[in-house]
Formats: sequence, structure tokens, C-alpha cells
Amino acid sequence: MRTIGIGALEDLTRVYEASRKAASDNLFVIIYTTQEGAGEENEYVHFHISPDPIHALINSLLKGEIDGAVRGTLPSGDTLRSLREATATASLERIAVLETPEGKKFLLAPVGIDEGWTASDKVSLAKKGVALAGRIGIDTTIGVLSGGRKSDVGRNPVVDRSLAEGEHLAELTGGVHAGILIEEAANRYGIVIAPDGISGNLIFRTLVLLGSGRSHGAPVVNIDVTFVDTSRASDNYENALRLAAELSD
Repeated sequence: MRTIGIGALEDLTRVYEASRKAASDNLFVIIYTTQEGAGEENEYVHFHISPDPIHALINSLLKGEIDGAVRGTLPSGDTLRSLREATATASLERIAVLETPEGKKFLLAPVGIDEGWTASDKVSLAKKGVALAGRIGIDTTIGVLSGGRKSDVGRNPVVDRSLAEGEHLAELTGGVHAGILIEEAANRYGIVIAPDGISGNLIFRTLVLLGSGRSHGAPVVNIDVTFVDTSRASDNYENALRLAAELSD
């Protein structure tokens, strides 16, 4: 059995319900929160009440008291900063595990607005994406996005630069330059590399929060412990809990 911790500073009832549904003979869940009374503990779900659930969750993870962690509804900035400091990591690299409405899973990076701003950053994410995809049974092919179709060269200097960067990145990663055709890339490749963290974040939010796609969370791929980041806007943490358990094996 794997033990996974999840944070709940807001919407404790929602986190509890997701934990209850995800928990099983193979998955024990501990909810790290400041609150009490959101639900009954049982043989698969317990609560860890703390005035500082961010520190408590990360501390338990680094001590090996839990096998993996999910951010849940803890605030992004404070939680990721605490994780970065606790692991002595200069910057965290996240790769989102997404699913189209038709059920096609793919990885997307970068997804943080401060991530993936250089070619070397995106090459690193692509390489780590290949390793992650192999672990969870996703196709390891790479599709690189840019700001236009290949035939759009000459229409705008910004687009021209983005297209050139896409071609170059495809060569560096062994991937295919897919241009702006995200709809084709998501269905054709297992790993999709966005032009930058802003566009990646917009793709994620459009698919999951406006469309009918699903998120399985965004594992941090450059630390030695299992931590799956999630959006507080997400309505489902079951997938992230199961993913954390799978990655902690």
C-alpha cells in the first residue's frame, strides 16, 4: 500500500470526497489541513491537523513518512516555494498529465508562467517528459508547438521567430515541429512542448477548465521525491492521488 498526502487549506470537503473515492487497499490518503470535521476517518483516509499544513506536508514527504504528496488546495506560490527551499532546488520543473475529452492522454510542458523560457529549459523538460511518459505508459513521441503554421513565415516577425525556435527545438529534442496545431499535436504525440509557460498554462486551463478535458496533475520532475502539483480550480483530485501513488512505486 502507498501512503499519499494531500493538502487542503480551502474546500476541505471537496478534498475529502476525492480522497475517499481514490483510497483503496493499495492507496492510503492523509489529508493535511488546519480544519476539523470535514468527514469521518476510516481505514483508508486520515487527517493530519496542523497550523501550517504546507510545512507539515512537505516535512512528512522529505522524512519518508508518506510516499508522495499532492498539493490539493494549498496555495501555489507558498507551497512551491517551500518545496523548492526544502529540496534545495533552484527552480521546479513541472509536466502536466492531461487527457482529451476522447480519452487520449498526453504530457504538456511548460505549464508554469515562469517556466520554459529558454531552449535549454524546454529541452530539459522534453527529456524528463520522455522518462515520465515511459513510467506511466504514455507514448514518448514529442510534438513541439510554435506561434503559427509553417506556411505563415513572413506574415509577422514575432511569428517568424517562434517558428524558427520551434524548428530548432524539434531538432534538439528529436521531436516534430507541429506549429500552432495544438489540436493535432495533442492527439498525435505523447509529449507536447508549448512555446513558453504562459501559452502552456493557457492550453492547460482552456482544456481542463473551459473544455471537457481532464487533468491528472503535474508531477515535479527534477526532485527526488514524488510531488504532484494541482490547480485549486480543479474539481477532481482523485486522478492526482492515483498518479502520485503510481509514481511513488
